[in-house]
Amino acid sequence: MNREEWMLELADNEWPLTTIDHDRMIARAIVVDDEDYFYFVRVNRNDDFGKATLIETSGGGVEEGEDLHTAIRRELKEELGVDVEVLCKIGVVSDHYNLIHRHNINNYFLCKTVSFGDKHLTRDEIEDFHLSTLKLTYEEALAEYEKCSCTALGRLIANREVPVLKQAKEFYLR
Repeated sequence: MNREEWMLELADNEWPLTTIDHDRMIARAIVVDDEDYFYFVRVNRNDDFGKATLIETSGGGVEEGEDLHTAIRRELKEELGVDVEVLCKIGVVSDHYNLIHRHNINNYFLCKTVSFGDKHLTRDEIEDFHLSTLKLTYEEALAEYEKCSCTALGRLIANREVPVLKQAKEFYLR
C-alpha cells in the first residue's frame, strides 16, 4: 500500500506538564481477522494513573536491536497469542504521559491474524495489569473506548487509538 504516512501529535491535557525526560519507541497494532473482528487487550490497573479498566491495542516497547516489524510480531504473540501478517503501517501517534514524564512514539500497524496459540505475558502484565483479550466488531470497539473514557488515562488512550482505528477502517473494512 503506497501512501503518505499518517501522523498525529497529541498533548496530555489530563495532568500538568512539569518535564518530559525520556522517549519510548512503541510498536502497536490494529489486529483484524477474516470476519472483520478486531482484537484488543483489556487492562485492569491500579497504579500512579489511578484505578481503571481500559481497552487498548496490543503492543509495547521496542527492545534494543529490534526493528518495528519484529517488535510488533513479538508483542502480538506475547499479549494475544497470535501470529500475524503485517499488512501495512498505519502511521505514528506522538503523545505524552506528563504524569510519568514520557514522550511516546507509537508506531501503528494493521495486522491480519494467521493463527492463534499460547500467550507469553510478562509477570507485570499478569499481576499488575491483568491483561485479557477482547474480540470486538468495529462499532463495539468504539463503544468500549467511549465507555473507558471516564478516567484520565482512558481519555489519553482513546484520544490516541480511536483516530488510528478509524484510519484502519478506511482502508481495510469493506
